[in-house]
Amino acid sequence: MSGPNNPYNASFGGQMSASASFGAAPAASGVSPIKDTTTATFAKDVIEESRNQPVLVDFWAPWCGPCKQLTPVLEKVVTEAQGRVKLVKMNIDDHPSVAGQLGIQSIPAVIAFVDGRPADGFMGAVPESQVRQFIDRLGGPAGGPDDQAAEIAAVLEEASGLLAAGDINGAAELFGAVLQADPENPKALAGMAECMIAAGQSQRAREALTDLPETLANDAGIQAIVKKLDQIDEARKLGDPVAIEQELATNPDNHEQRVKLAKICNVEGKRDEAAEHLLVIMRKDRAFDDDGARRQLLEFFDVWGPKDPATIAARRRLSSILFS
Repeated sequence: MSGPNNPYNASFGGQMSASASFGAAPAASGVSPIKDTTTATFAKDVIEESRNQPVLVDFWAPWCGPCKQLTPVLEKVVTEAQGRVKLVKMNIDDHPSVAGQLGIQSIPAVIAFVDGRPADGFMGAVPESQVRQFIDRLGGPAGGPDDQAAEIAAVLEEASGLLAAGDINGAAELFGAVLQADPENPKALAGMAECMIAAGQSQRAREALTDLPETLANDAGIQAIVKKLDQIDEARKLGDPVAIEQELATNPDNHEQRVKLAKICNVEGKRDEAAEHLLVIMRKDRAFDDDGARRQLLEFFDVWGPKDPATIAARRRLSSILFS
């Protein structure tokens, strides 16, 4: 993936810098940090308990091979965290409703709850080092070696922050630096494609994601970028947003037009507005298009990612609708 013809080579310029910050660790608890939960006990085990300390929910199934890889790693790291976080496991075969309502469409998936609400998450059987970094962000660091993996994670975190702040040049420089050290790092590849999209180079981003090795093409983050490109292509065919807004001003219950406007807002980067349009439909008519507003919102979540502030905010509001 390296060399002068690499489509991911950055051409945006900018200065390279990286930093990482972590929260303070809460006091350790003597209670066992790992347990199973059910639909009936989810509110007590997760919602209520997360008001005391962060709770990780591991959505898994017996047939899921990656789940069998991830769960032992989670249990090991959570145990070694000495009470900084708790782990609650939910078998989605036996208890599918909570996962479905929260938009969990692939497993393994881990959602962290803090103060009664979803706060962070990841999908897939990630390495132990990433699980430790995830828990450190939630419960505070326990200390560890300053190895290359940790440095790369810090640079990726900084790059994502720069991209979210609109600094395409700085983000591209950092993603490019990671690709120099790890040419097939999926987060860096996806991040560089995001920079291309933000710079108005959607076609270049799509070309860059073509003909990747299977392991990279199947990465959840890269698949999310491909879905984002598909959403951009679809939104271009939906019509004039001003005309749609005028239609909604006279007929606010035209849910079909509201869904179109949500899709347009999404590709324009107005994620909170996009989510709001779909949540309005859900509050008014859950039966519209066979619960199509919720399904569309879940597709947005897939592209935005579990850590995006818009995902977190919309998932909280979705939860309040579903569980009220």
